Amino acid sequence: MAAVTDEVLTFEEAMAQYEPVLGFEVHVELNTRTKMFSSAPNGFGDEPNTNVTPVDLGLPGVLPVVNGTAVEYSIKLGLALNCQIAEVCGFARKNYFYPDTPKNFQTSQYDDPIAHDGWLDVELEDGTVFRVEIERAHMEEDAGKLTHQGGPSGRIQDAASSLVDYNRAGVPLVEIVTKPITGAGERAAELAKAYVTQIRDIVKNLGISDARMERGNVRCDANVSLMPKGSTVFGTRTETKNVNSTRAVAHAVTFEIQRQAAVLSAGGSITQETRHWQEGTRTTTSGRPKSDADDYRYFPEPDLVPIHTNTEWIERLRAELPEPPAERRKRLKADWGYSDEEFRDVVNAGVLDEIAATIGAGASASAARKWWMGEIARLANLADKDIAELGVTPADVVEVEALIAEKTINDKLAKQVLGFVADGEGAPRAIVEARSLAVVSDDGALNAAVEAAIAENPGVVDKIKAGKLQAIGALIGPVMKATRGQADAARVREIVMEQLGVSE
Repeated sequence: MAAVTDEVLTFEEAMAQYEPVLGFEVHVELNTRTKMFSSAPNGFGDEPNTNVTPVDLGLPGVLPVVNGTAVEYSIKLGLALNCQIAEVCGFARKNYFYPDTPKNFQTSQYDDPIAHDGWLDVELEDGTVFRVEIERAHMEEDAGKLTHQGGPSGRIQDAASSLVDYNRAGVPLVEIVTKPITGAGERAAELAKAYVTQIRDIVKNLGISDARMERGNVRCDANVSLMPKGSTVFGTRTETKNVNSTRAVAHAVTFEIQRQAAVLSAGGSITQETRHWQEGTRTTTSGRPKSDADDYRYFPEPDLVPIHTNTEWIERLRAELPEPPAERRKRLKADWGYSDEEFRDVVNAGVLDEIAATIGAGASASAARKWWMGEIARLANLADKDIAELGVTPADVVEVEALIAEKTINDKLAKQVLGFVADGEGAPRAIVEARSLAVVSDDGALNAAVEAAIAENPGVVDKIKAGKLQAIGALIGPVMKATRGQADAARVREIVMEQLGVSE
């Protein structure tokens, strides 16, 4: 029976009946200077179809050449994922037609990947460690990029025309494929997010990828299937393609669990297919029937010789690996003096690197944490973006702190400034000048505002004169309102006491 329902069960209903089985295929774009098999520049955002050579287009008579840096980056990633590095590996042709693959095949690795049989310990929010087994990490080239025009959804189904940009065709990729993951249960979505986050952190730490998910540097295909509670037979899986944020991966896994549970509970069956992630509705929609490997008619790439590794080469690359993220976290926690809870919150929020960069640029550990975990996180939530996508940089935070230290702005104004930075208005100091946000320190203006506050609040004045100095705050509020929050609160307090003739 075909899947005939668009309904979903609640997550609790789904988990009461089924056990999820997960699998992730994470594609990592390598930040090499040139492409995987050609001398074309590997750059983002350049004019379409300018970073293209005959090799990228598969024109007759051309021969590919393997990018040595991409191979070394792939080995480093394999080592960081505790993989075995192959002594000999080669490339294959993965045959399929699609307009963004001008050769009609993708040069990839099939039965002999560069790295295989590894593992990654993934730490969940409460400190629980979940080991994810890595099946393989293989090298391949990226496809081009299609832009569909003329339809409301921006997808090919309702487009009037499509444009293709081959700048991305041939960009070096490593695809990291996990073995089936069982046992995550109700924490499946949390594990999905933590796993992709940790992969992103590793490749960024290795310096082999820009790791900007919003640019597609790291993309995840999330495989989900369900099996009835107590069963050990995997169900039919779906593959939600090219999810490009850690939050979206978690949402995609959650939705697929709920959707598949509804289909199975209604007596239907799951179609093995790719699915599209719909960010606006946080749902997935049907893509195309999922091909098995046999359908791609893999065969050895005849234009490329095998790659032979050796112990000396691998150990040299191992020696070049940076401090592993897990050990780095322990060191940073000690250096910054955060409590266990504070540090865990920082890690879970995905702002460890931002805070490290902010501290490295001159801010204190407490100030860096305050801004990234406070106002900047609030702005990101408000915009429904990952914090790294907001547009606020460590340098911006340091500049805000400098403006506060020199009393040009206060904390309240600093929050406004960060909001304008996120809106793309420029750097903090320039925003303060352009919007006249500096703290009002002119005694003439402050005296006038205090006089008005005193006149409007005789009851408060009586309390202050009677010795209840904490009531001064009731006069500072109106002054701050009158100055749009730009008054120096400490100076306002001094002026209030001067005008009322009271002292501490």
